[in-house]
Amino acid sequence: MALIDLFLSRAVRKGRLSLTHHDGKVREFGLPEPGYPDVAIRFTDRQVAGQIVRNPALAAGESFMDGRLVVEKGDVRDLVELLTANDKWEAGRANLNPSRLVRAAGAIKHRIDRINMERRSKKNVAHHYDLSGTLYELFLDTDKQYSCAYFTDPKNDLERAQRDKKAHIAAKLAIEPGMKVLDIGCGWGGMALYLHQKCGAEVLGVTLSEEQLKVARARAEALGVSDKVKFELIDYRRVEGQFDRIVSVGMFEHVGPPQYRTFFRKCRDLLTEDGVMLLHTIGRLNGPGVTDDWTTKYIFPGGYNPALSEIVRAQEGLRMFLTDVEVLRCHYGWTLDIWYDRTVAAKDRIVELYDERFYRMWLFYLAGAGAAFRNGGLCNYQVQLTRGRLSVPVTRDYMFEGERALRD
Repeated sequence: MALIDLFLSRAVRKGRLSLTHHDGKVREFGLPEPGYPDVAIRFTDRQVAGQIVRNPALAAGESFMDGRLVVEKGDVRDLVELLTANDKWEAGRANLNPSRLVRAAGAIKHRIDRINMERRSKKNVAHHYDLSGTLYELFLDTDKQYSCAYFTDPKNDLERAQRDKKAHIAAKLAIEPGMKVLDIGCGWGGMALYLHQKCGAEVLGVTLSEEQLKVARARAEALGVSDKVKFELIDYRRVEGQFDRIVSVGMFEHVGPPQYRTFFRKCRDLLTEDGVMLLHTIGRLNGPGVTDDWTTKYIFPGGYNPALSEIVRAQEGLRMFLTDVEVLRCHYGWTLDIWYDRTVAAKDRIVELYDERFYRMWLFYLAGAGAAFRNGGLCNYQVQLTRGRLSVPVTRDYMFEGERALRD
């Protein structure tokens, strides 16, 4: 108890946190301040405090999932916001990191987990993306875009922001009618269908999720475009042919650093001599690191968000031109807040699909991810690479013009 009290006294300075220990003793931390939440939590047993002190990232999530850490005032998003807002990435305090021993053990473990060979990749994808399609329908937009939206105005709704995201990416690809496009990690098919409908491209989408494949194919069939927009259950390493454009949105996080070079080499081989690719990925603002234990265990086994230096280094020497890099700082935080609110609104349906523990796990995932973009060291990178020196215009005007035309 003394250690957790010391830990929280250092972690919470702005805003208020009230903690009721398992024996009924109450401790108060921080001072009220505008913009910072007022939160009350309770530990239901003696072990919670010690477990959180030893490894906050893992134990806090597990304790919340199991109902041993109960949020009695505010909700879990308020709790995560309070802790991370007091420990912002740009301030560099890092009070919430696990111990040095835990970090060292984690680094070894994650180097092994991130190898992501083909058999493991499919298993890892199935763990997350082969969940009930109904679950994703409850919190995603109607096009089922499970990646960072693009808010041309923070007040825009999710449907508008996801449409604008597709326009933003399509404009960077500079697609002309009849071009062949490869969508690596095509999800439920929304981007592939958009690129055909709006740009006249012939698209092949590849995925390792059997559930996503069924939906994507059904959508193409329903629209009568299955001859122009095709979907296959295949690892990107096994794709053959030549493509004018390659797009990959929200898939690179599952590749794993040991395979980054393989990924970019394969993309280069698949591109025509004038080919262009656009990679959209979650990234870390710091240098290379590790994925926290809770996320690896419950949400994205084998997942890892790359540092920009890792992306750039992986393509060096492959004779591709790094033609554009954009950093999206706030957009995913806004996206995740909407997903969180929709998840809360759909609680009864999610509990019916799974159970209370799964619902609390999903809430913790969305709350933690949102805070990582608002206060932590995560962002989104959009990286454009070309085979030819003049594959895209030498100024960025074409992006703005193309995006405006697509949005209009």
